Order: sequence, then C-alpha cells, then structure tokens
Amino acid sequence: MLARSVFEHGVNYRSAMIYGVPRVLEGDEKLAALRLLTEHVAPGQWDHARRPNRRELAATTILAVPLDEASVKVREGHPDDADDPHDVWAGVLPLATSWQPPLTDPRAAHHPIPPHILTRPGTSL
Repeated sequence: MLARSVFEHGVNYRSAMIYGVPRVLEGDEKLAALRLLTEHVAPGQWDHARRPNRRELAATTILAVPLDEASVKVREGHPDDADDPHDVWAGVLPLATSWQPPLTDPRAAHHPIPPHILTRPGTSL
C-alpha cells in the first residue's frame, strides 16, 4: 500500500502461526497425507500419476501439527494516514496470484494435457 508519506507505506497481508509439537506421519497415514496434498494442488492428479515408491516414501517426511493453538493476523485496506495534509495519490497496488496455462514438458510433448488439468478452475489455454 502506498501512503501519502513513505513512512506510512506498508503491505496488506495474511499471516498464520500454529503452535504445537509436530509428529511424523508413517504408513497409511503418510500416504493419505501425500494424496491430500497432491489433490489440493491438482485435483485428479493422484489417479493420473504414478504413486510414490518405497525409496521416494522413505525420502519424504510429512509432519502433522495439531491446531489446538493458532494465531492469525490480517492487514488490509487503505493507508491509515488520512490526516496527512500532503496532497498526493495514495492507495493500494493489488497483487493477484493465479494459475496460468499449463506448460508441457518437452519430453512429454507426445501426451495430451489431461482433462483434470485443462478443467482446473482458473486454468485456460
């Protein structure tokens, strides 16, 4: 956010802190967590791609943290310097993050982009 004074410039943000002792997931619980993470990023990918093998699973650590205690802080809105007499533009420069069209790996160019990727909300060619 850009204020009337450089001193008052800032950033709108969302921040979360989770307090707890993590535990390492193993076995079926670890595999289920990997599936959840995969499906969160690209729904349908778990059934499309090869599952992790023993070596890959051994090289991967998944931690679970209980949500018994957490803290969230949010800053949004315009600069809080309305009483500043300096007559210049002030406001917010929004930054948006969105999915872009998929980029096929040249080594997989002979495969069409799968439907679960093409139909992902926010993704278009």
